[in-house]
Amino acid sequence: MAVESVTRSSPPPSAALLQNPKTPFALALLFADALLVFLIIAFVPYTKIDWDAYMSQVSGFLEGERDYRNLEGDTGPLVYPAGFLYIYSAFQYLTGGHVYAAQILFGVLYIVNLAIVLAIYVKTDVVPWWALCLLSLSKRVHSIFLLRLFNDCVAMTLLHAALLLLLHRRWNLGLILFSGAVSVKMNVLLYAPPLLLLMLKAMNIGGVILALAGAALVQILLGLPFLVSYPVAYISRAFNLGRVFIHFWSVNFKFIPEPIFVSKGFAIFLLAAHLLTLAAFAHYSWCKHEGGLCNFLHSRYVSMRLRFALFFSSSFPKKVGKSSSSSLKILNKEHIVTTMFVGNFIGIVCARSLHYQFYSWYFYSLPYLLWRTHYPTLLRLILFMGVELCWNIYPSNSLSSALLLCLHLIILWGLWSAPPEYPYVENKPSSHKNK
Repeated sequence: MAVESVTRSSPPPSAALLQNPKTPFALALLFADALLVFLIIAFVPYTKIDWDAYMSQVSGFLEGERDYRNLEGDTGPLVYPAGFLYIYSAFQYLTGGHVYAAQILFGVLYIVNLAIVLAIYVKTDVVPWWALCLLSLSKRVHSIFLLRLFNDCVAMTLLHAALLLLLHRRWNLGLILFSGAVSVKMNVLLYAPPLLLLMLKAMNIGGVILALAGAALVQILLGLPFLVSYPVAYISRAFNLGRVFIHFWSVNFKFIPEPIFVSKGFAIFLLAAHLLTLAAFAHYSWCKHEGGLCNFLHSRYVSMRLRFALFFSSSFPKKVGKSSSSSLKILNKEHIVTTMFVGNFIGIVCARSLHYQFYSWYFYSLPYLLWRTHYPTLLRLILFMGVELCWNIYPSNSLSSALLLCLHLIILWGLWSAPPEYPYVENKPSSHKNK
């Protein structure tokens, strides 16, 4: 009887996924959206924005230019890290630089990204099966992927793939993919603070350092051709955190007068709001079960000192090393996704300017975030439709941007007021032995 119960408690991950009642609906949704993608590419006119500029920048790179100051396109100088150049060089090779072929390629990318996101939603028990269809209902996101071919699409696909790896406890590989996403576009760094916190929870200090070193190595290797030739130009252009966006294109703060919008004081205020909100969520929500952020960090510091003391001690038996690693608890999948999505959403709320393509930075997390609140289902759907409406008003105006900020704040309040879930997998003896 005992053996039988152990066998039943630990089915293979693939079998568990197939047995999930959400899986058939997710597969049907994927097929239906693939058909919609085909119809959009076939019948909706392409919008010329950045593709030609991307191809000009890539062509300069392929011709041997390594000075970032000389890599420019129709829309201005290159401002993305080196991973962008490698990926779009591959896109140019595959498509010949032709828009129609690129749309087909991005159609495949859209479906791959949606499949990854659906896998994340299916693996977590937060959103009901019928609400998965919300992930396919954005006119703006279809446009971002299929009609505008932005690099945001590539960065977010890599980020979602990294998150899926984290759910499978593949932290080192997940960090490598995360770093790859950062090398395409810097917005992915909004996920860095919650990711670091999760790593400190799930890994010992040696594992954290190793994973961070792997992520840093990815950036160094990708940027090496530029770092050895024109390092200052590369770092200042590709990792410029102080850029001021044009007020006209702002979707979220159009109601702020332009002199205030571009001022340094407004930027400092938003940065302070971002950091304080992150700290508040980390202390009162993400680390509540560990006694708060300060208590958690102190416990990790004490653990690190003890580990180093034991390592340099002559009496460092193997048994101690094993017990130290086994004392680390396994993080709950819902806790991982909630922490990552909420951390990114805080950055979205506090961003000085959101352009239309930036909607892809957080759209796929919206249903999850809404169902993490304790709002009634009708209000969740109204908030979802309201956010989508604001992103489809072009050009944005004072009313639409003010409404979007209000909707964001309502969602953020719902997340703040919701009780935090227990972050760790409950101990189930024997089930982990078979994994």
